Amino acid sequence: MKKRDGKFNSKRKMLNLEECNFQDLSNLASQAQYGGNPEHKMNPGDFKLTPPSSPRQSKSLCDSVKVFTRKEALALLRKGIKNGLVSDRVVGQWPKNVWSVMDDETLLEAQLESCEKGAYHGYPLPKEDPFYEEVIKQWRIRSERANS
Repeated sequence: MKKRDGKFNSKRKMLNLEECNFQDLSNLASQAQYGGNPEHKMNPGDFKLTPPSSPRQSKSLCDSVKVFTRKEALALLRKGIKNGLVSDRVVGQWPKNVWSVMDDETLLEAQLESCEKGAYHGYPLPKEDPFYEEVIKQWRIRSERANS
């Protein structure tokens, strides 16, 4: 993954834990879709992107964290929504961003690409991002709450 020039989105904020209705989030997660973005893919896999892949040097690649199938990407997206790792900013009913953590603790960020479909595209979040530690901390707290 190419190093960034230190510019990270400082506007991202997670929905407060007290505002998380895990039942509503679980229902929303079941409707979420994964679209994908060719700029984050070297190997197109089964994502059916147009063009199949068009990696940009400044973009982090899903391939680097071994997310190769749409099914896996969708499962990670839905897990993040169910666990309440969602942005406090919404478009329609959809959070602008969703965060999820893979089994090896790789952190992913998804961004809404279609509020009509509830479709997102995702990418790995670099450890240098100031938001990284906050998401990991909230992942541990919220995963327990969502699954209890």
